[in-house]
Amino acid sequence: MTDTHAHLDFLEAEELAQVLKEDLKALRALLTLGVDPSRWERTLNLAQGKVYAAVGLHPTAAHLLSPEVEEALAHYARHPRVRAIGETGLDYYWTPETRSLQLRALEVQGALAEALDLPLVLHVRSKDGQAEEDLAAWLLVHRPKKAVLHAFSAHPALERAGLEVGAYFSFAGPLTYRKNAHLREALARLPEDRLLVETDTPYLP
Repeated sequence: MTDTHAHLDFLEAEELAQVLKEDLKALRALLTLGVDPSRWERTLNLAQGKVYAAVGLHPTAAHLLSPEVEEALAHYARHPRVRAIGETGLDYYWTPETRSLQLRALEVQGALAEALDLPLVLHVRSKDGQAEEDLAAWLLVHRPKKAVLHAFSAHPALERAGLEVGAYFSFAGPLTYRKNAHLREALARLPEDRLLVETDTPYLP
């Protein structure tokens, strides 16, 4: 099994040691994601053995985008242990005021992923489903060759768009919550070869 989405750089030393010494024994590989410029170096330092890296600008950090950050991201993205770009996407739940910046950051990272032939890891969250609708529309326009819908929420428009462009759908711990029957229903109807699993550690139980 591969954990396709984790944030090892956020773990305390004791927790990190547990993951690296014990938890990894049960995994084929783990992808740890550095989500802003201050975390890229540490993320790459952790990418050893079974651990691989992704680098990107989380939508809540889209305000950090600048020519210098774009250049640095393009540099780190070429590291031999990097396997994906992201996570990027749209988050109107925490930072609705930066929608235009988030879209710009998404476009920059989407173009970088295409140029390097790497998967694009996509985050999306909103209170009213608008971010999901907007990301679905973005997918249908830009049609990335390799996209991963991280912590898939089973939003209908996003599911349709994801299937149309051949995206992967990644599920985490909330799949098991009693209240989330809609996630289990989505899991059952999606193509088996489009499914991924993740922990999103340390953010999801």
